Amino acid sequence: MDDKLELAVFTHPALSNNNNTTYDRLEILGDAYIELIATKLVWEKFPGLPAGRISQIREILVKNETLAGFAERFGLDSRVSVPPNYNAPSKRWTKTKGDVFEAYIAAVILSDPVCGYEAVEHWLAGLWVPILKNLGHQKGELRSKEALAKKIMGKNVKLEYIEERPSIQQKGGTQTFFVALYLTGWGWDKRFLGSGQGLSKAAAGDEAAKKALLNTPLILEIVSAKESWEPSS
Repeated sequence: MDDKLELAVFTHPALSNNNNTTYDRLEILGDAYIELIATKLVWEKFPGLPAGRISQIREILVKNETLAGFAERFGLDSRVSVPPNYNAPSKRWTKTKGDVFEAYIAAVILSDPVCGYEAVEHWLAGLWVPILKNLGHQKGELRSKEALAKKIMGKNVKLEYIEERPSIQQKGGTQTFFVALYLTGWGWDKRFLGSGQGLSKAAAGDEAAKKALLNTPLILEIVSAKESWEPSS
């Protein structure tokens, strides 16, 4: 890597008035490269996935928590110069680590105009593919929510997907989310149907819906109640 770029990667903008000697400019370029590479990877891994889902999955790959985890894994966070007491655990420090990782990506590409981009693309794919596998989206969209709604929804009936406890930060930058599912309608007020966990709120919610669908006695009870209410509605 170019020496000047390497020094800039690991220098916080607050330490210099010259933004060419800090990661200030590098991180925005690195952010653009990362977004592009992540979009291409998800697009190729999940043929036929609609744009909205591509965007959601990409967000998991490029969010600060994920990139900060990569920075920690490769020791980039321990090399950055920051103002005193700046690296105490906080959202600010998480963002800084993400920024440093983005700046590092830009510096690698700029340092090698011929092969840098290809090397970065290969490296990032290796980091992201395990996350994509854990998401469990290889076969397409999450569908349990739709299936459950078709079975039990109706006029003035509501399904609520509520985060039941704080997410847990995992190694490698991923998070595990926990979502509970409640039904209001057909004579019930916020009846608990199931809970799920996943690497996104959408995945956790879909897991909760899947568990509800697999609870045959529960579904039969709700469908029976639905049928008894609908004729009079």
